Amino acid sequence: MTTPRWEIRDAVLSLIDDDGNAHCPSADEIYSALVEKRPYADWVPTDVTGVRLSRYPLAPTLKILEGSDGEAPTCSVTSTSRGVEVTLDLADLERGHKVAEGIWYPIEPAASAEILQLVESTGASLGEAASLKAFLAIRKAGAAGASIDDHTAGRAISPLAFAPSGDELPAGVQATLYPYQISGWRWLKFLLTEGVGGLLADEMGLGKTLQIISALSDSGGAPLRPALIIAPGSLLENWRREISKFAPHLKVLKHHGALRTGRPSELKDHDVVVTSYDNAVRDNSLLNMILWKVIVLDEAQFIRNPDAQRTKAVKRLQREAGLAVTGTPVENRLLDLWSIVDFVLPGYLGDAKSFGSEYADDVDGAAKLEPLVSPLMLRRRVADVAQDLPSRIDIPQLVELDELEIAQYDAERERIHAEYGAAATLVALTSLRRFCAHPDLMSGNAATADPMSFSKFRRMDEIVEEIFARGEKVIIFTSFTAMADMIARHTKNRFGTFAGVIDGRLAIDDRQPLIDRFSAVQGGAALVLNPKAGGAGLNITAANHVIHYNPEWNPALEDQASARAHRRGQQLPVTVHRLLVADTVEDVVNERLTRKRAISGTAVVGLEGREDDYGDIVAALMRSPSKGTNR
Repeated sequence: MTTPRWEIRDAVLSLIDDDGNAHCPSADEIYSALVEKRPYADWVPTDVTGVRLSRYPLAPTLKILEGSDGEAPTCSVTSTSRGVEVTLDLADLERGHKVAEGIWYPIEPAASAEILQLVESTGASLGEAASLKAFLAIRKAGAAGASIDDHTAGRAISPLAFAPSGDELPAGVQATLYPYQISGWRWLKFLLTEGVGGLLADEMGLGKTLQIISALSDSGGAPLRPALIIAPGSLLENWRREISKFAPHLKVLKHHGALRTGRPSELKDHDVVVTSYDNAVRDNSLLNMILWKVIVLDEAQFIRNPDAQRTKAVKRLQREAGLAVTGTPVENRLLDLWSIVDFVLPGYLGDAKSFGSEYADDVDGAAKLEPLVSPLMLRRRVADVAQDLPSRIDIPQLVELDELEIAQYDAERERIHAEYGAAATLVALTSLRRFCAHPDLMSGNAATADPMSFSKFRRMDEIVEEIFARGEKVIIFTSFTAMADMIARHTKNRFGTFAGVIDGRLAIDDRQPLIDRFSAVQGGAALVLNPKAGGAGLNITAANHVIHYNPEWNPALEDQASARAHRRGQQLPVTVHRLLVADTVEDVVNERLTRKRAISGTAVVGLEGREDDYGDIVAALMRSPSKGTNR
């Protein structure tokens, strides 16, 4: 038998009975016995040695602090008593009291219950925030008035802070990723394991597509099957080819065209289904029969209007996680970003009306919004990662024609075949190449035509818009005079900026002064060049973007043209975009260029035609975009 006594065990004031057993009374029972001297049982002592008793309960607060050196934020529960901060854990809150520095404190029960309920409902834990989903939920509760002291509330947080580190590479990906791309893949993988969406908003040229493919190939958990990618219709074939190239083990289906399936079972037979925004509307019921592991929105600015039919259709689709990909998350107003975030994490920013009243469309509104969206949006700029990049980045831009354009192209192809047959020459193929630049070049109406009526031109416009949004310059190469004029005219009218043309019509002595005017422009500007006129001697390092609007039969012409911007004096990596229309004469020209470059590093091929030209001509006449609409 022992004498009952109070004793501190593991920072807890325990009651030891006469058999030596330890009890943990409630805060009210301790307070009644030791402060008010009214024990709840006759054998309970009313005195304690070595412990001071506080009459004032601690009011706990959940505190969020910034992590150090890019680490995730930390969560802790603290309270202050007479200027002294006391750290609590969840067990203290459940018990209702704590001993710290020799002082016994009761803990305010209502605040404890609120914090415990918040932690339980969000799945959060104390210490470094391991769960992004829980962290966002706690942050949101703090903004709504919960007992949370958020020291990160007004500051942006790097989304990479939450992703675990490591040195592994994405399994199944046949490509060498740059360090920032590996970080992006690791972040995407983390989001998918959390079941949280995110926005990959890297600048153009940093390989957003490859990072997404890496996540689809290796998500670190159960296979992401089935996955759905929604993109503008003109980019579907580009996605299909890129997936087949970089992750050939993934079974991919392009759900597009008149012969696309109407059976959900056929869609589910594939790892990845690629479809268009228009089909997401037309086939919404079909696509909604499947719970997608992940839905990826490419060019996610397509859902910036929350009232648009395509936006509503996309947001209806069932998904475990949503990823958005865009280099321009905000095009016109902050509501653009709200609409995209509402897809990747529905409800996180409230409804559109309350968002509009909370965040003004100005610098202050954007600054207020940034801390909320920063953990969900990964955006790197070329200048930030330039040390990781090569001096030149080649970006294939494969564009698909729509159904009307396909019919028009095939009609011209069949006309040439019927007229020339085996006697077809490079000259005969020029009309097909001209069509792939813009169909209105065929009719002679290029000067008055609507440039944006053609899929390929619209894609070029999107690229130029992103370049200009960064305040940077671009050189655009086309071998067709009418096309050069159309591009320059559209650029001036649409963006209100400088757009000059250099081709055979401009005297040689007048070319450098035009380049000087172009270089002197502050911000975005365009220079449209014929690749022959833009040959040796021109140095246009004011531009760090090159667009080859139509491929050249001669690879040496194209290489020399790209070198106008990619040469000594250029401070930033040069991005070279090569626009190609899928399954047309341009595809054949591109295959020819690839073959020639493989044979010779210089690949200087004459314009007059070689022995193997005939095979390429035949291949061009046989290639039809109508045969590639649904794979």
